[in-house]
Amino acid sequence: MPATLISAPDVTPRPAHRDANVLRWLAAYTSSMVGDSVYYIALSWAAVQAGSPSQAGLVMSASALPRAVLMLGGGVIADRLGPRRVVIGSDVVRCAAVLAVAALLLPTSPGLWPLAVLALVFGAVDAVFVPAVGALPARVTSRDQLARVQGMRGLGIRIASVVGGPLGGLGVAVGGSAAAFGLAGLLIAVSVPLLVSVRIREVPAGDGTPGARGTAWGDLTAGLRHIRGHRVLAPLMLAIALGDLGFVGPLNVGLTLLADERGWGAAGMGWILAGFGVGAGAAALLLTVRGRLPHAGRVAAGTIIAGSVAIGALAQAPSIGVAVGTALLVGLLAGLSGAMCGALLQTQADPAYLGRVTAVASLMSLGFAPLSMPLSAAAIGTWGTGPVFAVSAAVCGLGGVVALCARDLRRAELPK
Repeated sequence: MPATLISAPDVTPRPAHRDANVLRWLAAYTSSMVGDSVYYIALSWAAVQAGSPSQAGLVMSASALPRAVLMLGGGVIADRLGPRRVVIGSDVVRCAAVLAVAALLLPTSPGLWPLAVLALVFGAVDAVFVPAVGALPARVTSRDQLARVQGMRGLGIRIASVVGGPLGGLGVAVGGSAAAFGLAGLLIAVSVPLLVSVRIREVPAGDGTPGARGTAWGDLTAGLRHIRGHRVLAPLMLAIALGDLGFVGPLNVGLTLLADERGWGAAGMGWILAGFGVGAGAAALLLTVRGRLPHAGRVAAGTIIAGSVAIGALAQAPSIGVAVGTALLVGLLAGLSGAMCGALLQTQADPAYLGRVTAVASLMSLGFAPLSMPLSAAAIGTWGTGPVFAVSAAVCGLGGVVALCARDLRRAELPK
């Protein structure tokens, strides 16, 4: 697919949030993410209607295995073909798959098998989509705007989480699972023409250019060596892994069990999640408006450590009001640390390696960190929420300690 290349110097004439090219990318990304949210609502509803709760759970988790197994290869594909081309192709495949299932559900109830196939397809496509999405911002704006773009991306995620659920529920209420799947497919389809219109920057050819070593395996090992030998990326990957490992369990299954243990019920859990969402949205808005925070490495380390303390404190909240306030603080700190880590990853990695670097970071976040959820649930059943949240907070905080102890990461700055 032809692309318009930007050959201007590495300084954008206007901030990213006022750049029409970046805004087209953001609109495409947000539409795709809203479509994803609607898709998950439709899939869960259709699976529950077609089978038992345990069968529905298997369908919902079917995408995890291909996503984890294929993620590193997806990074190579993103770098070889270009992230925009891969994102467009992924959205086309996802749209076609969702609309095909919607058409299949209209006249009949075929059971669980088409839903399981759809989940597997989504997982396989996600393995190339996620690294490409992570590598694309560096192609649509300049390095000095990447922190702002991370904030804008965070706003897109917040919008998708707020809008996607009600839209999916409305689709199911109006026309059942078929209508919800159809709506998800249309939202994903909206992103394609927007992405086609996005101009991308040229990446200079070099040793990291995919294909230079001849084979996909050579490209993959070159990417891993690039991370391992980099004085900022190597400790940053470890900090991200530890932070996510300690964060995912408490903020997913742990919150449900905490609300049940304290008698706050589903409504209380909803308020806590809303507090977290407000905090994360505020962090994204701050970065979108400000664009750059000084001492990025220190800010990332400090917010990870402070966020870990807030996670441990959440299990000790004496009332729902305090819990909501603590969750807001967790969201704010997690949003800042996540955006800083993402911006550092974008600016420190060689552009030719970005798909592979993003794939490694995403594998840690989406492949390994979710393994903590069943472990957290089992541990809470044995020891209660307080000790498990404390251990999770310690693991998360260890990521911040790694960032502080790694001199080059601690001193890392974002481009001005």
